[in-house]
Amino acid sequence: MTEKSIFMSKDNMLTIIVPCYNEEEVLPETVAVLESMISEEQVSSNSKLLFVDDGSKDKTWELIKKFENQFEYVTGIRFSRNYGHQNALLAGLTTAVDYSDMTITIDADLQDDVNAIPEMVEKYHEGIDVVYEVRNNRDTDMAFKRKTAMAFYSLMSNLGVDMVPNSADYRLLSKRATEGLLRFDERNLFLRGMVPLVGYLSDKVYYARKERFAGESKYPLKKMIKFEMDGITSFSTVPIKLIMNLGLLVVLIRIGLFIYSIVQKINGNVVSGWTSLITSI
Repeated sequence: MTEKSIFMSKDNMLTIIVPCYNEEEVLPETVAVLESMISEEQVSSNSKLLFVDDGSKDKTWELIKKFENQFEYVTGIRFSRNYGHQNALLAGLTTAVDYSDMTITIDADLQDDVNAIPEMVEKYHEGIDVVYEVRNNRDTDMAFKRKTAMAFYSLMSNLGVDMVPNSADYRLLSKRATEGLLRFDERNLFLRGMVPLVGYLSDKVYYARKERFAGESKYPLKKMIKFEMDGITSFSTVPIKLIMNLGLLVVLIRIGLFIYSIVQKINGNVVSGWTSLITSI
């Protein structure tokens, strides 16, 4: 089978990967929306829904098992504890890559427009390996989050990191793009920076992000800062260089103070104990 025919087959297996953490309030609606897309054949009828329970403490896993028994195309995997959103995505991709021709990752909160999925799949059939879902505006964000997000994208760009602005983890990957991504040996995962490194043809689909359907955001300020720090430290040596230069500056200052204190001691311009005190500092 040629490369082109692989992309053109309308029976290609699509797996939609949905990471979940304490999503019992929104999960029934998430399943209903995605299920209708499959039953109405907006995507291939052999598509799968793979839910990854990231150590939820509510009834998320019980609901996943319920839907797994109710719908043949629903399946799930469960973490023993909370390993984080990025690890949940990676686990889903690792599980699905063996039997999927393409994968789409999307959060369970329904903020990302699922109606864009058929267009993403169409891009795949046109031969595109990576399809980024890009927000056409950030009107649903608070002013603080909007400004800090744009500052982060600007910083990453200045550090030389190839990212798609206003694109989170809602994307389509072909089988070979997924296999390429999984070859990376990263511990502090930052998939938004890793995916562009895979290569292959890519394209964008623009959409309007909605308000969260139910529940609370799983990315409070503390987690968001940690996530962004992982992105900075994983893809740039600038922080390490800054720390090294700061350490060198401190050493030079201490050497200067040591020399100064010795000179002052020799000249007799200090009181008793001053030189030993400055030297110890």
